[in-house]
Amino acid sequence: MFVGVGVTCLLTSFVSCATPAAFGVLCNGEEWMDTQGNPINAHGGGVLYHQGTYYWYGEHKSDFTTAAMVGITCYASKDLRRWENCGVALSVVDSVGADLERGCVMERPKVIYNETMKQFVMWFHLELKGKGYSAARTAVAVSDSPKGPFRYVRSMRVNPDVLPIDMSDKQWGEMMQLQPKDYKKWWTKRWYAAVEKGLFLKRDMATGQMARDMTLFKDDDGKAYHIYSSEENMTLHIAELSADYCSHKGKYIRVAPGGMNEAPTIFKHKGTYWMITSGCTGWDPNAARMFSAPTIWGPWTQHENPCVGEHSELTFGAQGTFVLPVEGRQGAFLFMADVWKPKCPSDSRYLWLPITFTAEWTPVIMRPNVVSVAENN
Repeated sequence: MFVGVGVTCLLTSFVSCATPAAFGVLCNGEEWMDTQGNPINAHGGGVLYHQGTYYWYGEHKSDFTTAAMVGITCYASKDLRRWENCGVALSVVDSVGADLERGCVMERPKVIYNETMKQFVMWFHLELKGKGYSAARTAVAVSDSPKGPFRYVRSMRVNPDVLPIDMSDKQWGEMMQLQPKDYKKWWTKRWYAAVEKGLFLKRDMATGQMARDMTLFKDDDGKAYHIYSSEENMTLHIAELSADYCSHKGKYIRVAPGGMNEAPTIFKHKGTYWMITSGCTGWDPNAARMFSAPTIWGPWTQHENPCVGEHSELTFGAQGTFVLPVEGRQGAFLFMADVWKPKCPSDSRYLWLPITFTAEWTPVIMRPNVVSVAENN
């Protein structure tokens, strides 16, 4: 059984300075159609606001496979409700052995704009065709237009031969003593302790760190960060990007080592950085996790599940993909999530919920008005 959302339309509102303000009607859990009457196909996505328009980038999912058969799509909207299909922003190719060969895996695309370069930069998780999830690469593409087409640049593992800045000399020494041959049996207490100390970090030092589920965050000062699930999905990394947003600067931290977090989303409110993640249960939903920090570099503190209400223990049957700040509405944020249907990936649905705040300014994600339990098909 799969907890799904059976909501036709949900009247959403936002809390800013403890004052609710009506925003509009967003469809949640049912088919969301574009302006041509076709289902929006932009899964695991993110949204960029640029010059009065929102651009939604996501994975084009097929009926029969979660692999990329088309590429990454782009939709545009002025009001977050009516979305125009702008076509494929970054397409797969038919060249055998190419990074973007049809049948590869292209997941969780995010786009940010570089004002200095006058360039739109897309990052996404890439797995090579026929290799499962072993490549664990991140990839970058660029465009002069928010609608694309984006020009593919390269894929890579992250920060080879670079230690995280939050690792002390003592911790480095402990990590260097770890030997993979001594931890062949996974999921034991001893193994978890070694992972937390950097078992996989050390293993991947020469080749670069794994980078799977990911998001991007552009701070108020224009610096941008790549947040991704690494170390066999056991540990999150936050890595600063270069000035052109097209490579890594060689500065990163580990967040919740050994905690098994994926699907990171991040936003900033009243000077505090908030990150909402998912546990690692494949396509099945689980309880969201939440972390906060006074700076992007931490220290990051874990909090309780931000979701409240019926089925909140399963994030209402969904998995987060992005937190969208609503332009012109201070303190207004949308938690974007996917209700995955792996048996028919193209029929996966979207769940967009307002983030409200307690009196202590802790984020809360309320459940939809109507939630149903439905068979996953």
